[in-house]
Amino acid sequence: MLMAHPTVLRHLVEQYEVLRALHAENGGQAARQRMDDVAYTLCVSTGTGDVDSALVAARHRLPGARVEDDSILSA
Repeated sequence: MLMAHPTVLRHLVEQYEVLRALHAENGGQAARQRMDDVAYTLCVSTGTGDVDSALVAARHRLPGARVEDDSILSA
């Protein structure tokens, strides 16, 4: 399976996190739609079926990834 370059994955993770914060803050439809689009792209780019798994997989591919990084998602 082809995997996205770590730079692409880092950008997608950063975009998703910003959009998630924007949506939580104001609940705008545009932010939600863009967040859904980025989540889909993350899933396709990592070969996963849901955004939480995609975020874990993407983070594991980033330079300097640590095992402890998984605990951030479960917090």
